Formats: sequence, structure tokens, C-alpha cells
Amino acid sequence: MKRILMIGTGGTIASDKTNDGLAPELTSKQLLEFLPDIEKVCKVDCVQPYSLDSTNIAPQHWLGIAQVIKESYDAYDGFVIAHGTDTMAYTAAGLSYLIQNSAKPIVLTGAQKPIWFDGTDSKRNLYDAFSYACGGCGGVQIVFNGKVILGTRARKTYSKSFQAFSSVNYPTLAVIDEGRILQYITLPQTAPVKFYDTLNANVGLLKLVPGITADVVQFMMDRYDGLIIESFGVGGLPEYSDFYTVIKQNVEKGKRVIMTTQVPNEGSDLTVYHVGGRLKRTVDILEAYDMTTETALAKLMWIMGQTNDYDEIEKAFYSPVANDILHFGN
Repeated sequence: MKRILMIGTGGTIASDKTNDGLAPELTSKQLLEFLPDIEKVCKVDCVQPYSLDSTNIAPQHWLGIAQVIKESYDAYDGFVIAHGTDTMAYTAAGLSYLIQNSAKPIVLTGAQKPIWFDGTDSKRNLYDAFSYACGGCGGVQIVFNGKVILGTRARKTYSKSFQAFSSVNYPTLAVIDEGRILQYITLPQTAPVKFYDTLNANVGLLKLVPGITADVVQFMMDRYDGLIIESFGVGGLPEYSDFYTVIKQNVEKGKRVIMTTQVPNEGSDLTVYHVGGRLKRTVDILEAYDMTTETALAKLMWIMGQTNDYDEIEKAFYSPVANDILHFGN
């Protein structure tokens, strides 16, 4: 029988009522009490490094989860991480860089309703997660509402519905029905597992809106080592304020900038329009293309935790990890 380590971090799945609303109260061991049949599937041990609403999860917690898995990696066949849904996609992306080439499944799951609610999705999601941790492919994945989504491709697209997560610019890896796994895509790991323990979390995210001025970009640049800019459509900068000069000057000072798009699907291409072409051609910025914003953010944190040399950052950013980037522009 497979041995699985369950890592509890809090989230809705583990929440109980308080005077101010739901808050994480249940431990991973208590969650398992709602799934007595899981002992027929695998042998489970539990650890509880955190009990947090996922709104409070930060990159330091990604490092903590990765460290738990590193210390336990040889002793278990797979890992299930119970996590809140709101920042689960960020954590899945972060873990995809901190734990690379894992031949063992590392599965994040959670719920839109606490495990003790009538009609909760918690029990199904947990059962599916354990099933996949026992019989699925290696690497970091989210298991939710019967779908298996690659950790670098997940985004929360519904705030309340059970189909909370979508796979962005990449197919769903598998579906699970009553413990039966239908695997569409396998991702064989050809290199030994590698763990990282350093991030530069001083990376910001700015969403452009109509009327925004370059002063806001400068404000962000003054405070962060790296900046992800979510632009409109296929990408570009407004021409009514001096965005170009602000970005160029800060990049020349060693700040790192990644341009991406607010549009969920099909990715960016700065070369299409004049508003992006000049920037792409003359400034050492990076472009996310078909990566999700969550993944671009986590990847830059990971890369800048290893180096601040632009050439090395560029090479690492455009080197695929866990199929995080597939399509490149000209």
C-alpha cells in the first residue's frame, strides 16, 4: 500500500465558524476523520506546518512546504497538500520551481466549502487527491472538481463554484471519477529531483488600467527588484505618459521587468502593435508569452533568488520548467 504524506496548511477545507466568519481551525488529522475509507486507498501520515487562510500565504510558506517535502521525500510515495483556493495557483507555481523533476506526485487540493458543510466538495477533492497521489504522474499538480491541472498552468477562475480552477493555455492532465484516473497527458521525469531553498520575494505585480500614469510604474520600481506588468491585449504600454522612459531607466539600473497580458488565454505578443514593438526592440525586458501571471511571478522570484545577471535571468526565464512556457514570439 502506498504511503502518502498529507501536509495541512489551512484554507476553506479546514475552516470552522468564528464570530468574524470562517477561519482555518481543523488539522489535517481532523480532516481525515471525515474520510474513513481513505485507509483502503493508502497509508497516510499527517503534518501541519500552517493553519492559514490562503490570503495569508506568502512565498516564505512555499519555502516551508518545499522543505517539508524535501525532508520526507524518500519516505513517501506521494504528497497531498490541503490548501486554500484563493492563492493555490500561486503556491502550485512556486512549488513547481522549488521542487523540480519530482517522479512522485505532489498534489494540492482544497475546497469551496468546509468539510463539515452539507453538500461540500471537500470530501471528493480530498479523495481524488489521495487517489492521484497514489497512481498519478510525478510533479506538482492541482486536483480539483475531478480535474488534474499542471501546477504551472492553473488559475482560479470561479470564486464560489466547485469548478474553481481552469488550466490556462494547456490541456487538463487527467480526470478522476470515483477514484478512477483517466490520464490524458503524462510528464515523465528524466532527471533526478532537485530542491531549491531560495527565492527573491521582492517582486511586484502591476495591472494597467485606462488612465494610469508612469508615476505608478516608478512607484513600484522604487520598491521592487522585479516587476510583472499586466498590459492590455497582446501587450504594450500607453503612449500618453512616459512609460517607456521610466521602464528603460529602471531596467538600466538593474531592475527586472516582465510584460504579460491581462487576457487569460492565448498569451502576449509585444511585436504586433507599435505600443509594444518599440519596448520589445530597444529595452531588455522579458515577455511572458503563454505563461500565466501567477507562474511568471513565481518564476521570476525563483530565478532572482539564484542570480541577478540579466543574461542568466533571460536564459532561465525562457527555459521551460514543468511546461510553464511553450510558445515564443519572434
